[in-house]
Amino acid sequence: MEFTIHHQVLGLIFLIAVIMGAVANKTNFCTMGAVSDWVNMGDTGRLRAWLFAMAVALFGVLLLEGNGVTLPADTFPPYRTANFAWLRYVLGGVLFGIGMTLGSGCGNKTLLRIGGGNLKSILVLAIASIAAYYMLWGDINGEGFYDYFFNSWMAPTTIDLATRGIPSQELGTVIASLVGADAATMHLIVGGLVVVGLLAFIVKSADFRDSVDNILGGLVVGLAVIAGWYITAGPMGAAWKEYAELATEIPSRVNVQSYTFISPMGDSVRYLLSPTNFTLINFGVMALSGVIVGSFLYSLLFGKFRIEWFASGQDFISHAVGAVLMGIGGVLSMGCTIGQGVTGVSTLAIGSIVTFLSIVFGSALTMKVQYYLMDEQGFLGALRSALADLRLMPRKA
Repeated sequence: MEFTIHHQVLGLIFLIAVIMGAVANKTNFCTMGAVSDWVNMGDTGRLRAWLFAMAVALFGVLLLEGNGVTLPADTFPPYRTANFAWLRYVLGGVLFGIGMTLGSGCGNKTLLRIGGGNLKSILVLAIASIAAYYMLWGDINGEGFYDYFFNSWMAPTTIDLATRGIPSQELGTVIASLVGADAATMHLIVGGLVVVGLLAFIVKSADFRDSVDNILGGLVVGLAVIAGWYITAGPMGAAWKEYAELATEIPSRVNVQSYTFISPMGDSVRYLLSPTNFTLINFGVMALSGVIVGSFLYSLLFGKFRIEWFASGQDFISHAVGAVLMGIGGVLSMGCTIGQGVTGVSTLAIGSIVTFLSIVFGSALTMKVQYYLMDEQGFLGALRSALADLRLMPRKA
């Protein structure tokens, strides 16, 4: 078989994902764990590792764009679109945050756990993938589940920034449009300030500074996102797109993109339903499989491979419900803790920032509710106590 530019791109994406999977396993890079450490113990080390990945990825994008490698408006997902779907970002992010807490990890962590021998995560991946598939590709009266169940009442809430003279939801562009400045210059200024602010906050913590794993995990995840952008938006990406336009069998989804893990779950189901249709093997499918392989290789080589199964029926139900919420929420918010929280934030898309905050809120709220339920409070009482802890409502007198 001819080794085309398409195979080269997908091969590089897979290799980078293998490295990311191995390093994330080694360093225990986990966004759900980061929120848990912060909420339950006041330890912000892993949370800052997540923020460090954002800072690295954003700095890399600024360097790429400063050197002529631009991210177009039609990236996948369309992070910088002028259609600001705030309800999708908030609701999807909250649902995803709840789901990843019930399912013991976000999409990326689920893949890492599978590589480490966790059979529970295989079930989570299968259910989340099916949920994402039906949200994206499911057919009810000729429409996907999102189109059939969600679009009619969510679309009217979307704010079309273009009608207000703002061509993109990228933070620098929005500010430039409001103050009458040059958008490209403002993008670099705002991006630089965000990077400096994040780094100042991150390195302030001894929990972060004293952990090589936190530094390494955040650095590698951030670099992987930069690599994804460069491969698909740089010279190789241009050749890849030209190949796709001329190929007799058009590869699936040849867009400028970087790492995300929820829509690739749906894409993987679509491919597995037609395993001989190799054009369905795209960036996301290779990224997903690469992280699993990298985690598996690390676990095997360093004696970390452990088989784990459900402790009880309740444990099974919790993970299954969490998986459904991750699949639905991830598609609604157009990304996960990596896809929106790192890749999206690297584009300075306001929607990505909103999604990140919504995921953290959904996860933190769920952890608090779980804690108060163990104290034998009813659900409403536990919810009230959780919201009070998060300072969103007053405590009972």
